[in-house]
Amino acid sequence: MRRAVLASLAVAVWMSPSPAFAQAPDEPRYLLPPKAIVDALDAPPPPDVYLSPARDVVAVLDRAPMPSIADLARPMLRLAGLRIDPKNNGRHRARTARALTLKTVADGAARTVTLPASPALTWIGFSADGQRFAFTHTGDTAIQLWLGTTATGRAQAVDALAVNGVFGAGCTWVGTGTQLLCSTIPAGRGPAPVAPAAPTGPNVQEHRGGVAPVRTYQDLLTSAHDERLFTYHGTSQLVLVNTATLARTPLGRPGLYPQAQPSPDGQHVLVTMLTAPFSRLVPYDDFARTIAVWDRSGAVTKTIATLPVADNIPNGGVPTGPRAVRWQPTAAATLTWAEALDGGNPKQAAPQRDRVVTLAAPFTAAPAELARTEHRFGSLQWTDKGVGLLTENDRTTRRTRTWVLDGAGAEPRKLWDRSAEDSYSHPGTPIRREGASGLDVIPQTGTTIFLAGTGASPQGDKPFLDALDLATLKASRTYQMTEGYEPVVGLLADDGSRVLTRFETKNTPPATLVRSTTDGRRVTLTTSVDPAPGISGAQKQLITYARADGVQLSATLYTPAGWTPEKGRLPMILWAYPREFVDPNAAGQVSGSAQRFTGVSGASHLLLLTQGYAILDDPSMPIVGPGETANNTYVEQLVASAKAAVDKVVAMGVADPNRLVAGGHSYGGFMTANLLAHSDLFRAGIARSGAYNRTLTPFGFQNEQRTFWEVPEIYSRMSPFNHAHLIKEPVLLIHGEADDNSGTFPIQSERFYAALKGHGATARYVTLPHEAHGYAARESVLHTVAEMLNWANEWTKPSAPVTAQPRQ
Repeated sequence: MRRAVLASLAVAVWMSPSPAFAQAPDEPRYLLPPKAIVDALDAPPPPDVYLSPARDVVAVLDRAPMPSIADLARPMLRLAGLRIDPKNNGRHRARTARALTLKTVADGAARTVTLPASPALTWIGFSADGQRFAFTHTGDTAIQLWLGTTATGRAQAVDALAVNGVFGAGCTWVGTGTQLLCSTIPAGRGPAPVAPAAPTGPNVQEHRGGVAPVRTYQDLLTSAHDERLFTYHGTSQLVLVNTATLARTPLGRPGLYPQAQPSPDGQHVLVTMLTAPFSRLVPYDDFARTIAVWDRSGAVTKTIATLPVADNIPNGGVPTGPRAVRWQPTAAATLTWAEALDGGNPKQAAPQRDRVVTLAAPFTAAPAELARTEHRFGSLQWTDKGVGLLTENDRTTRRTRTWVLDGAGAEPRKLWDRSAEDSYSHPGTPIRREGASGLDVIPQTGTTIFLAGTGASPQGDKPFLDALDLATLKASRTYQMTEGYEPVVGLLADDGSRVLTRFETKNTPPATLVRSTTDGRRVTLTTSVDPAPGISGAQKQLITYARADGVQLSATLYTPAGWTPEKGRLPMILWAYPREFVDPNAAGQVSGSAQRFTGVSGASHLLLLTQGYAILDDPSMPIVGPGETANNTYVEQLVASAKAAVDKVVAMGVADPNRLVAGGHSYGGFMTANLLAHSDLFRAGIARSGAYNRTLTPFGFQNEQRTFWEVPEIYSRMSPFNHAHLIKEPVLLIHGEADDNSGTFPIQSERFYAALKGHGATARYVTLPHEAHGYAARESVLHTVAEMLNWANEWTKPSAPVTAQPRQ
């Protein structure tokens, strides 16, 4: 199959006329799309902005450009659901920033930050008082910790300390900020285990009864050698680092610690330690573990739970025993967690699903019950005055409830009870800030907290800021955007009079603003450039229409800059992603905003706007049904939604009905294959990183909770692999060879291509070396867009094909 793939690739690529090295005649080469697309993807993206807890400074990070394929080709270990770079002991393909600037909120003045050479910053965090900051720099062979002073921007490396980034950032603040707690490479660790030259025996798994359904995961442990590598790279020595003297104090013994979170007062650490034997069926976050509280010497103060491997969780269920164990951020050292009352099984009848408990230092008393939930516990947030907001969710009805917890002994008060699918009624999300030990809290002034929301409406999103009175449970509008698109991203004043926003319009790329909600005055902190005038200058409109069964639908329609109906109908790309709903009214709600700037990143279909295509972006593809029944009519609803979208753009005089291409990524690729199998609406299809045979995901997929053995006919009907003989339209399949997404194993595209080829279909199958579910390397991204453009041109513009050029 691999030789067949390379041969197929060789048909469409050009060789350099004078290669610098000997090259086989069928050696594939990366393609380049037209210059307008290359320039758009090479342009710097908007910066990331982080607000200090003191709210007087923001950290502005310039994101690094797309990595090269050589970067992705660095050694990678795929262990227990993780992808590890064995050279620096961090995450493989970590997202990095190449520059860091501090800006004062008052006037936007910039402070230069001392940085390492060739910076690759993977984490930044402010102390709770905002006076200090820290970041990690990921180098070739180690991850280094740097500490800085906010007032000056001066920073220095903490020498001879190698951060272990396998389980995340590697460092967190302790208390108000005089120390950091870091996971580090143990001293004297020695070389990594070497794979045996020959196996000593077979790899064996065994199960002796008991229902244990497991979804399909990638990158799992497969051998004893894998287990040794996981232990070697995952083991850390916890170390306390004094931010003034840089002195280090080891905490406890080395171990596998995916979580080590200091208490708000800095006197305790909540530690999760993984324990053997390890599973080969689930990733590390379902491994057996001990959850305990340590004191400052590393001694165990209290063991909260010793939990087995979680490989027997019912579909849609949760583990038994303590889960979601967290510090209450506004107490000195108090834990909260949830426990299932129904055995973790959603199919078991129970008056309450969960209970939520609390336990305060010195952790010698029995846990006190805070509340019981009728539905499944979702989250527990706290205001800085100690008021809790507890959310519970019911999957069957898609209802969500939020309760106000005023304190011990007080009866919970219902704040919201609404459909989680109803975007129009969403009240907004409490604005939070970082408190002691980096724990998030909700600022509360008197009895008021603030909610930021997208403001979904039939006219599109209109972001807002509301003041919620926790005494009366009434909200009042403080701010709502009146031009462009401007969500609130941070609170700068306790009374909501000043906020941090992200402002953009159709023609203005995103900027970070300090806005007054009383008089509208604003100060610009960051700006960004328009990377692709050919895309941002495109015409953009929100359109609405109805499916044959009455379900209301919407989409964003793009047409090239300067196009008018008088110039004739256009070839069109329909790019979509289906979603499941219980409520047909919610399924028809409008999402998004035509007022947003059209930015692109990665292998975006919107890049084809520069080449004369119209784009129907994210047309609604709702799959509607009560409870778990939506997929019973998946194909029929999918085709009906696509037909409604096509009928609309054809009736508008925009699209040529004979030059339509369906496309999508992941579940959208799955959608594309089904549309080609079960309709004749499209001239061709582009399916990226999809799953096409649902029997390979037999214990559920996407939002489907029923197993293959419960509804085999649904799995069969929804699998385009089973209907490959019906696909007559040309289809382009693209897949990352190192796909890491649950269910979308590369074999899905490999076998689907073989099925299409075996039935005489026109198909092209492209695999991207070293790429995961999302494509990252510059070469891969440009090649993917070139493939998409070539395929669309071949089947919608036969009279004037545009061929992407090969990399020289």
